[in-house]
Amino acid sequence: MGHRALVAYERTDGQYTLHYSHWGAANLKLKHRISAESPFGGDDTDSKWAKQLLAELADGLEADAVDGYLAGEDRPSTVVEPKPRATGLTLDEIVADHLDYLHHEAFFVVSTTFEVTAYRTLWFGLQYDSETVEQGETVGNGALATVRWYDCEPVGDGHLQGQFAALKDVVGDMLDKGVFTPSTARQYLKRKLAERVGDRQELLIPTGESPFETASLSEP
Repeated sequence: MGHRALVAYERTDGQYTLHYSHWGAANLKLKHRISAESPFGGDDTDSKWAKQLLAELADGLEADAVDGYLAGEDRPSTVVEPKPRATGLTLDEIVADHLDYLHHEAFFVVSTTFEVTAYRTLWFGLQYDSETVEQGETVGNGALATVRWYDCEPVGDGHLQGQFAALKDVVGDMLDKGVFTPSTARQYLKRKLAERVGDRQELLIPTGESPFETASLSEP
């Protein structure tokens, strides 16, 4: 199954190129594997081809031009796919239209100076928690939460995911009992999640109008 993640690299114009990683969400390891020396998270510490490719992508190279750029290269494997899924996107567009909160377990944002922010995805769909919900949207339907770090390891990441799963179970029961409507269930999920995350982490929620709703502005 993998531990799928999306990775957004900042461009010089402030937009982003969007890449996929099949294993990058495992223990959020990409936060510490992406660097200026290894832009796509591989073991090669002198990846000149990766540095040059990312520099060209940052300057506006389109995704359909990457195949020719990589043709014939004898390259070590990388954790992040070098060919982007899309280019020239805003973060709002990525989290609302490209991020699948069920199937992508994590989201990473890489600045032009290689500061990496790791977000855990939390899906709002209730089809597995409620007998009355047949299907839940996966793209754009959830929240992104940063985690705290100690000695290069995420702190409380599993605990938050467990709390959120328990919260969804309760909300599913309330839906089945008629206490909540789908709309009030979503509002309750958002409010209780924000309370659990608290002010030590950042919580971002796409909305229908302006994709990012910030529940907490504190840095992790």
